[in-house]
Amino acid sequence: MRTRQKERGTPGPQEPWNEIVPGLWMGGHYFTPPGGDLEPAVVGGEFDLVVSLFTLPGHGPAPGVEHVVREVPDDYLGAAQLRAVQEAATLTAAAVRGGRRTLVRCHSGYNRSGLVTAQALVELGHGADRAIELIRERRSPRALNNLAFLDYLTTGLETAYLLAGLDAGTDG
Repeated sequence: MRTRQKERGTPGPQEPWNEIVPGLWMGGHYFTPPGGDLEPAVVGGEFDLVVSLFTLPGHGPAPGVEHVVREVPDDYLGAAQLRAVQEAATLTAAAVRGGRRTLVRCHSGYNRSGLVTAQALVELGHGADRAIELIRERRSPRALNNLAFLDYLTTGLETAYLLAGLDAGTDG
């Protein structure tokens, strides 16, 4: 199973993570500072909760920081993967509501973290289009470039989950 799409020449984000709304940050395991080379984004104790959709040893978070891992591919998702995204988004939204500094991250901080962050924003009262807009304004215009993830958000994650479950039940 692939765990992320080929970058297709997309430059890395300029920051390791960015605040999307107060208390909710989105980032990756790597970033490229202006005029610099690709660097690891290592999380220490900056956050109360880190939700990782991709993990690598040595990238944190620090001991004592709550770390939830829900590895999903940067590709079409099956029903179980969509459920994992929904669970991560619900946990993220609850943490932000509770005043906890929360980071959602994946490899580069564009797609998988964008999907979970956008769904958390929906659960926090934003419409899907506004959630996508906020992420692209505050993280990168390149964020959420996975068209399937955009479809999941605009269709509704619950509907996408139900449809994926129907697909899994066919002999096709």
